[in-house]
Amino acid sequence: MPPIRLPSPTRVRIRVLVLALLMPLAGTALAQQTIEQQMTPEQLKATGLERLSSQELANLNAWLQGKLQVETAKAAEEARAETAHDRRGLFERTSDEPVLATLDGEFKGFGRGRSYTLDNGQVWQQIDDASLTIAARSNPKVKITPGIVGQSWYLSIDGYNTRAKVQRVK
Repeated sequence: MPPIRLPSPTRVRIRVLVLALLMPLAGTALAQQTIEQQMTPEQLKATGLERLSSQELANLNAWLQGKLQVETAKAAEEARAETAHDRRGLFERTSDEPVLATLDGEFKGFGRGRSYTLDNGQVWQQIDDASLTIAARSNPKVKITPGIVGQSWYLSIDGYNTRAKVQRVK
């Protein structure tokens, strides 16, 4: 089986996730420096911070450090959740949410080995013997739901009861 080549938007999301995971490390280094260490004397004077007492500066630094940690954690969690959502059906189970999409092109029925390309860029391949023969339908709505056990996923076409076991290939 050839290696799976991730589409460009997925690579971008993975980079965002890596950055989000590394941000706490960068944030920690920045948070260890007080605001007066991060600013030049001219910047301190221009902002009026040089007039604060040492206690007021300590309070400001504590607030900034807490704000940085909260925002970094929030950004990392959002990136993690978005990436997990986009990886549904690939490798490990990242979500129990169904994939709701539209099939690109014509649907002529189910058959083992057929590939189904969705409007969101995902490609799924049928891996069971489910059969459904119909007149071609253009761009039907599809729902891909996770199975109860394991890594199985099932594709159904809007308006039909038959569903096919599929695996995501892209």
